[in-house]
Amino acid sequence: MRTSPLTTRRWDGSLAVPARARRCLQVSPDGGSRLLRCGQSGRCRDCGNRIEWYHRSDQQPVPLHPRELPAPGCRWHVSCGIAHPAGDGSRWCRLAHTVLCPARDAPCPSPVLEQLRRELAVNSRRLIDSGAFTPPPAAPAPAPAAALQQARYRPARPIVQLLYVRYLAARPVDEIQCVAQTRRRERCTSPLLTPDAPAGTWRLLPAVAQGGQLPLPADVMAVYDLTRLPYSEQLRWRAQRCTRHAATPTAADLAVADWEPFDPLHHHEHVHPRLPGHIRRPGSASGTQRAARL
Repeated sequence: MRTSPLTTRRWDGSLAVPARARRCLQVSPDGGSRLLRCGQSGRCRDCGNRIEWYHRSDQQPVPLHPRELPAPGCRWHVSCGIAHPAGDGSRWCRLAHTVLCPARDAPCPSPVLEQLRRELAVNSRRLIDSGAFTPPPAAPAPAPAAALQQARYRPARPIVQLLYVRYLAARPVDEIQCVAQTRRRERCTSPLLTPDAPAGTWRLLPAVAQGGQLPLPADVMAVYDLTRLPYSEQLRWRAQRCTRHAATPTAADLAVADWEPFDPLHHHEHVHPRLPGHIRRPGSASGTQRAARL
C-alpha cells in the first residue's frame, strides 16, 4: 500500500505549494535553429500585433501568426525550430503575418482570414489609443533640391554589403545590437561596431536592378561595404554578434538578426546617391565620377 506524501499547510490552513525549480532554456543540439523559444516572440513594427519569428531552411527569418489556422494556401509548418513552406495534408497550418497584417493592402485568400485581419486592425487601434504602440512615421515630403544638396544625412536603414550580398539593416550601423543571450538571460547590449574591431567602409557602388525590375532612380548608391574585412568578421556581422559572443558559439540567440535581403524594387526609398555626412555643393563632381575614383 502506497502512502500519499505529507502536505504542509500554512498557519491559516491553506496548502503550501512548493515553488518549482527554475529551469534554464537551452538550445537543443538536434534543432535547426539557435533561437530560444522565449526570444522568438515579438511585435510587428507596422501594426503592433504579436508575431513569432522562425528561421527557414535557408536561415532567413519569417514572421508567423501565433496560432494555427484553417487556410487553403500560404501554408507553413514548423519542425525542429525550422519553418517549412509545405503542406502535410492537414487543414491546420501556420500563416505568415504579412498575409494578415492590417497595415498591408494584400488581399486575404478567404473570408475567415479577412475577419481575422479586421480583429487585428481593431487590436492595433486599441494599442495606439492606449499608447502601447506607435505606428511608424509616414515618409517625409521630398525636400527641395537646393536644400537636399546642402544637407547632411545619416541613413536610418543603411544598405550593408557582406559576403558579396547586400542587406538592408533595421537601424544605423553604429546602433546594430548583438542578438546573443547573456548570463543574466537578457539580450546583449554591445554593438557590433566597436573601436577594437575592424570597421567597414562607406562606398558608392553601382545601383544595379534585378532582372525584370524597373531601373533605379540613381546610378550609384551609398553602401557600407564589409567585403574587405576578414571572412570571420563578415560571419560575425552576418550572425549579428559582438566580438565577445562571437568567441562563444554555445550562447543562444535571444532575438532575430535584423538583416533583410535588399530588394531594389521594394527598398528604393533607402537608396541614397551620396555618402553619409557628405555635403554636395553645386559644381562638385557627380556621383559617377566619385565612384570611379574609389
